[in-house]
Amino acid sequence: MHYSSYQPPKSQTTSVWSQNTPNSNHKVDDLTQWWSQFNDPVLGQLIETAQDNSPNLLKAWAKIEQARATLTTSKASLFPSLTGSASAKRAKDGQVSNQGTGSLDASWEIDLFGKIRKQNEAAQSRIEARQDDWHDARISLAAEVADDYVQYRSCELLVAVYQNEMQSMQKTEQANSQMVKAGFTAPMDGALSRANLASTQMNLLNQQKQCDLLVKTLVQVTGMQETALRPLLNSGKSKSLPKPALFNVSDVPAQMLQHRPDIAALEREVYATYAEIGSAQADRYPSLSLTGVISTVLTGGTSAASWSFGPALSLPIFDAGQKKAAVESAKATYVSAIADYQSGVRSAVSEVEQALVQLNSIAAQEQASENSVREYENYFNALQLSWKAGNTNLLDLESARRSSLSAQMSQIELQTSRVQQWIALYKAMGGGWQKNAVVTQPETSLKDINF
Repeated sequence: MHYSSYQPPKSQTTSVWSQNTPNSNHKVDDLTQWWSQFNDPVLGQLIETAQDNSPNLLKAWAKIEQARATLTTSKASLFPSLTGSASAKRAKDGQVSNQGTGSLDASWEIDLFGKIRKQNEAAQSRIEARQDDWHDARISLAAEVADDYVQYRSCELLVAVYQNEMQSMQKTEQANSQMVKAGFTAPMDGALSRANLASTQMNLLNQQKQCDLLVKTLVQVTGMQETALRPLLNSGKSKSLPKPALFNVSDVPAQMLQHRPDIAALEREVYATYAEIGSAQADRYPSLSLTGVISTVLTGGTSAASWSFGPALSLPIFDAGQKKAAVESAKATYVSAIADYQSGVRSAVSEVEQALVQLNSIAAQEQASENSVREYENYFNALQLSWKAGNTNLLDLESARRSSLSAQMSQIELQTSRVQQWIALYKAMGGGWQKNAVVTQPETSLKDINF
C-alpha cells in the first residue's frame, strides 16, 4: 500500500436533492456575507461578541496548537540530535588538582523507508483537520447565537400579542361589569370575564418569563454581562423578527460537501490514518542510525580527546508479530475513519434535506396562516359588535377571541420557524466556509491566561 495511491473516500451521495429547493427572488452568491445581509446590527454584534469570548473556539484553537506541536516534534526526527555535557571538579590528594570533562553526543536515524515522512504527513493532515474543526465551531456558534436571538425576538412578539389581548379583555371586562351592575346580564358572565382576564394575565407572565430565560441563554452563549446585553437588545429600532437574505440551493449534494468544514476535517483524518499505515509498514523494515561521541578530558593542564563514529543497523528479526499487528491496527483505524467520513456525509445531506422540507412546508402554510389571522380577526370584530348590541353571549365572544389569539400566535411561530430553518440551511450548506480560510487566534479569550 503506497501513500501516492491515496484517493479521497467516496461520498456515496445522490446526484440531486430529493426535496424541491425553495424559490428565492433574492439570490445570495457569497454566503460568507450572509449574516450582514440580515440588516440587523444587534445580531451582528452578538455574533461578533460570542466569537470573541467563546470557550469552544478557544478550545478548537488550542487543538490546532497541539497538532502543530506534534508536527514540529515529528519533523525533528528527520534531523540529527546533539547532546552536550560538561563537568568539573577540584580535588586534593597531597596536592590540589583540577579535572574537567566535556562530551558531545550525536545521533541520527536515517529515514530509509519513509517511516518518519509518513508520520509528518499524518501530523500535517491533522493540523488541517483541526483548522477545519475551528471553522466548523465558528459556524455552529454563529448559528446558535442567531437561533437564540430569533427565539427572543419571537418571544417579544408573543408578549406584545398577549398585551394587546389584555387591553381588549380589560375593556370587555369593564363593559361587562357595568352591564352586570345594571342587571342587563347575568352575574356568571362577570365571573367568566374576570376568569378569562386572569388566565390571560397568567399567560402573559409566563411568556415574559420565557423571554427572560432566553436572555439568560444569550448571556451564556455570547459571554456578555446581562447589564450590557439587555440595553443592546432594546436598542433595535423595532422588535420584529430579523429577515434573512434568501439564497438558492444550486449545488448538488456532492458539490455541497466541498463547502462543509466538518466533512473536510473528516477527510483529513482519513488522509492521516492512511499515512500512518505507511509508517507502520516502514517500521517493519531495518532501520539505520549514525551515532558519534566526541569527549575531552582536561587534567592538571593536560588534555586528552577521543572520538567515535559509526552506523548502527537494527534488524527486526523476531517480535512475536508486534509490528505486523501495528500495521493491522493502523488499517483498522483507517477503515474506521472512512466509516466516520461516510456517516458525516449522510448526516450533512440529511440536514440539508430536512431544512428544505421545513422551508417548503412553511411556504405552503404561509398564505393559509395569513388568511386564518385575517378572517378570525374579522369574525371576532363582528361578534364583538353583536355582543355590544346584546345579540351574542359572552361565551361565544371569548371563544372567538381565543381563536383569533391562537391564529396570531401560530402565525408568529410559523414566521419564526421560517427564519430558523433558513439559519439551519445556511449552517448545513457550510456557512460560507471556503477551504484554506484563515484561522485567527482568539486573543480576547486569552487575555486573562498567563503562561
